[in-house]
Amino acid sequence: MQQETPNDSWAIRFAQFVERFGTIKLSVLFVVLTLAFTVGGSYVIRVSLGSGVQPDDFISAVILTMLSAPWVLYFFSELVKQLEHSRTNLKEVVSQLEHLREEDVFLNRELQNNIRQLNHEIEQRKHAQEERETVFKELEKEIQDKSEKEAQARRLSTLLRSIIDASPDLIYYRNEEGRFAGCNRVAEQLTGMSERELLGLTPHDVYEEELARQVVASDHEVLETNASITDELWLRFADGRRRFFEMRRVPFFDHEGNRLGLLAFGRDMTERKQAESAAAKASTDKTRFIATISHELRTPLNGIVGLSRMLRDTELNEEQWSWVSTIYASAITLGNIFNDIIDLDKLDRDKLELSLKTVSLRDFTEELSSIIRLLAKDKSLELITNIVEPLPKQVEVDGTRLRQILWNILFNAVKFTQKGHVSLTVSATPPDNDISLVTYVIEDTGVGIPDSEIDKIFAMYYQVDHPDHQSATGTGIGLAICKQMVDLMHGDIRVESEQGKGTRFIVELPLQVSSRPMQVAQLQVTGLNILLVEDIELNVMVAKALLEKLGQHVDVAMTGQEAIDKARETTYDLILLDIQLPDMTGFDV
Repeated sequence: MQQETPNDSWAIRFAQFVERFGTIKLSVLFVVLTLAFTVGGSYVIRVSLGSGVQPDDFISAVILTMLSAPWVLYFFSELVKQLEHSRTNLKEVVSQLEHLREEDVFLNRELQNNIRQLNHEIEQRKHAQEERETVFKELEKEIQDKSEKEAQARRLSTLLRSIIDASPDLIYYRNEEGRFAGCNRVAEQLTGMSERELLGLTPHDVYEEELARQVVASDHEVLETNASITDELWLRFADGRRRFFEMRRVPFFDHEGNRLGLLAFGRDMTERKQAESAAAKASTDKTRFIATISHELRTPLNGIVGLSRMLRDTELNEEQWSWVSTIYASAITLGNIFNDIIDLDKLDRDKLELSLKTVSLRDFTEELSSIIRLLAKDKSLELITNIVEPLPKQVEVDGTRLRQILWNILFNAVKFTQKGHVSLTVSATPPDNDISLVTYVIEDTGVGIPDSEIDKIFAMYYQVDHPDHQSATGTGIGLAICKQMVDLMHGDIRVESEQGKGTRFIVELPLQVSSRPMQVAQLQVTGLNILLVEDIELNVMVAKALLEKLGQHVDVAMTGQEAIDKARETTYDLILLDIQLPDMTGFDV
């Protein structure tokens, strides 16, 4: 409410005074005061004018006052009433205005709240509209993407169909009931039916009965285990061709994991099958050829070794003994080359196995050195043999393979050394759980190996190229076989070399230390009656000479039947049988 001004307070107080005092009382009081004011005023005026004061002088003033006072009083009374009435009305108006103002404030607040709510609703509607527009855009984009995906799916489906039809593999799909539900062109060519004709048919409707049973059994296994299987089978095309297929069958599921059937993929492996058969036959033929050629070559070779060894034991001059020793060493070298070739074939077929026997390292090393010394002597080279103690007396090792490994390395050392020496050193670590690490070190003062060739020397058929060394010839398989044999023995072979100064090979083998006594066969008797059954004259000559030198009596039979006849006629202490005889085998005899 507005504050009252001082004038407003006076007027209001006067009106309230009139209302409280009373109009009549106030009128009488006003008349009295007016008369007093009139009389007093007249008196003062006359006195001030110097006129005499007469009672009659006051009568006109009293009459005039009495005549005018009621009207003035009435006027003021009405004025006061009107003022009071106006005040009351004004108060009511002010009260109404205050009420209206309060209502206006309330309405204004309500309006502001409504405006805020409307603004909020407008914002929400704008946001909702934006979200709707976003949703519409996303929906439109999704529809567009879906359309593009459907178009892409159609393209991919067409492409996939083209790829499947263009594939040389056999492809088909069968449902849970085992009926054909789709295939490619190879399957159409196989069955002589189009895909539409194949739909709904079973294997019994398409294949021969035996093949159909085999296919159904494989399908059943796939569906039972929910796992893929691979098998091989011959299929006959509609035009009569028989082809060998490698078939792979896999269960087929939808995106929810429900099994729909199975997919089968078949690759034509006829050429590979034929190649495998040809390779197997070639391998068999090669093995048979190697066995035959080995037997045919070893026969004269054994004769050379045996006869030259016998000649060394006869009375010869130094030059003759040197010649015979050269023949003997050369024959042994040739025999080791045969061994490399035979072992190479076994390695190719994964047939090479170790035959462990108890071997004396000292005797083994000295025996090997004695043969290599003959080769070194021909080139005026010194062979140095070092046996580093302590050395296990006996170990379990395949002596034939170990001899072959060391022979190849020593032979190369002699071959590539023109002057100086070749050394062979053997040492061993103390046994740990009866396992000793035996180390052979072969060193030479030869031409050496270039750094660029070090990593290649264990490769098959590889030979180091020495332009200034014309004798670098050979098969190129010796060191490769050495590496594979050392690996087979769970050992290690390394090489160190400096070109122009020499080469050093280190062979390390973990060998079982043996406590068993070596079984040394010693012939304690002489004069045995022996039947030698052998159809090759050279072998007969060597074997008979060796046996007779030991003081035995030898009869010879060249065929199996002859051996049987002699055995019936004569009692023999020992019969030595060749396996391969002209008329029968040694087992038959």
